[in-house]
Amino acid sequence: MNTVLDNNLPIGKPKWLKVKLPIGQKYTELRTLVDKYKLNTICTAGSCPNMGECWGEGTATFMILGNICTRSCGFCGVKTGRPETVDWDEPEKVARSIKLMKIKHAVITSVDRDDLKDMGSIIWFETVQAIRRMNPETTLETLIPDFQGNEKIIDRIIASNPEVVSHNMETVRRLTREVRIQAKYDRSLAVLKYLKQQGIKRTKSGIMLGLGEKEEEVIQTMRDLRDNDVDIVTIGQYLQPSKKHLPVKEFITPEQFEKYEIIGKEMGFRHVESGPLVRSSYHAEKHLL
Repeated sequence: MNTVLDNNLPIGKPKWLKVKLPIGQKYTELRTLVDKYKLNTICTAGSCPNMGECWGEGTATFMILGNICTRSCGFCGVKTGRPETVDWDEPEKVARSIKLMKIKHAVITSVDRDDLKDMGSIIWFETVQAIRRMNPETTLETLIPDFQGNEKIIDRIIASNPEVVSHNMETVRRLTREVRIQAKYDRSLAVLKYLKQQGIKRTKSGIMLGLGEKEEEVIQTMRDLRDNDVDIVTIGQYLQPSKKHLPVKEFITPEQFEKYEIIGKEMGFRHVESGPLVRSSYHAEKHLL
């Protein structure tokens, strides 16, 4: 059963959302490198609860194309506004960061750049190529925006040939307009379908829970993903980044997340990561298997 919030009463996070501080030699080494060279990882910027575990496995997530997004999603803590000019040296900087950190599996993501004619896809392509040159043993996942469904632009991502391409649905159909204001549910499904049709071996998507969705809606979203040949799904708890963002309507219990994992495996997903602390990149290195 889920923990339903009464918005008139203050409530703390349930015990299953409380995590220990990351520890371990590998984490300490990487943290020192990140601080020394001012490397830009989503892991640190987003204070991810799984940072210690992922870094211990040699996995990290990097965000390209700046830190200001052209979209204003109700759940996302990234700033919205007019982005800065493109840093054409960024691909080399990211590749160098991965080399310094000795990352085995890197996840690359970005803000939406609807202000650019190519929507940032050239930087995307060049970043993957730079990583390949400098880190030939590193495997890659690209967590992409929808690029407004433009197939010619998506083709640049496909041409860069990452091992996994992911695009997050984020929420169920009914809540998409509220949660992802400039996005469209069916457009996101079409992007995932197109990726698979064009030969991407592993496609992946993620959804957040606790925004007021119903169980049957979550299951329908999972079914929609499978109907479009998505291989991997991640399901985690939404947490409100600030008072300006959408409120948490429910804290979903670990038991409910386990139920979704079982359902997902029965549907035929290759991997299902479902739990309160799961984020898009959680166990990303295992999604290559």
